[in-house]
Amino acid sequence: MQLTKTITLLFVIVIFTSCKSVKEKEPILSISKENGLLLVKHNDTTLLGYQFGIMYPPKGVDSAYQRSGFFHPVNTLKGSRLTRIHPEDHYHHFGLWNPWTRTFFEGDTLDFWNIRGKQATVRHAEFKNTKTTDDFVEYQTLHEHVVLKDDKNKVALNELQTVRIHNPKENYYIIDLQFDYSCATESPFKILAYHYQGLGWRGTEAWNDDNSSIITSEGKTRIDADNTTSRWMLYQGELGDDSGGMIMLSHTNNYSHPEPIRVWPVGNHEGSTFANFNPTKYEDWTFEPGKTYTLNYRLIVFDGEKTPENAETFWVDYTK
Repeated sequence: MQLTKTITLLFVIVIFTSCKSVKEKEPILSISKENGLLLVKHNDTTLLGYQFGIMYPPKGVDSAYQRSGFFHPVNTLKGSRLTRIHPEDHYHHFGLWNPWTRTFFEGDTLDFWNIRGKQATVRHAEFKNTKTTDDFVEYQTLHEHVVLKDDKNKVALNELQTVRIHNPKENYYIIDLQFDYSCATESPFKILAYHYQGLGWRGTEAWNDDNSSIITSEGKTRIDADNTTSRWMLYQGELGDDSGGMIMLSHTNNYSHPEPIRVWPVGNHEGSTFANFNPTKYEDWTFEPGKTYTLNYRLIVFDGEKTPENAETFWVDYTK
């Protein structure tokens, strides 16, 4: 009788421990979709928004400024927003996004960045995969780079985006981005050298010259960072009563690494902030049919402040 009670008690303890262990491993992050927006949340706080539905410009603004396939908002763990879309000085800026400005396709030069000209655009086509684990959430989405000029509506380039958001640690979380490019036709797609294109980030309207700062892996600031190369960029500033920012890391395998960068200097557009990794700032890049070309980036989104030493540590960990 006593042996039976002991066995029963042990069985209950094992079941309780197992249930507790499973509960402790429940994912911290979640993915949901609503009103054309994929949301990654940490408990009830939105960390990342991915706009898969068409975002139209503000009322009264040219409808050419409509777009899908970009990140907004990108928020810190405390919910402070770091991105901005449709600013009056650049209605074609969309939070965190990565179009090509000067390209050559089937005998024509096309602009996928300045969409007001209606030459070309980038659009969300479909979701491929979604994954939730104990350590991260991940989704894949297909972007189509579409030629609009002369009413072609022709897909010239496919871009498979793999986006992984890791569970938060301390006061920050990590976003891994992988962009896989492949020609959508039997024609090559050539990215021509230009001073801004690729992964760009339009910073929050809360930031200006006086309350935000940038420093690069080479020790450059807003005074002298533009037209240099960098492994990482640390941008941070005041966010109401708090502070926070983002570190953009470029992988060593990327084209033209360490990558050329575009950073708006002091005084530009009343102190507004913009940072851009541009592997094709100084040299062309041709995509041949039947091949895949990849770019990888990591974003460290944080509350509070980070140092250049912190940024270097993150970069070493990312690329080791």
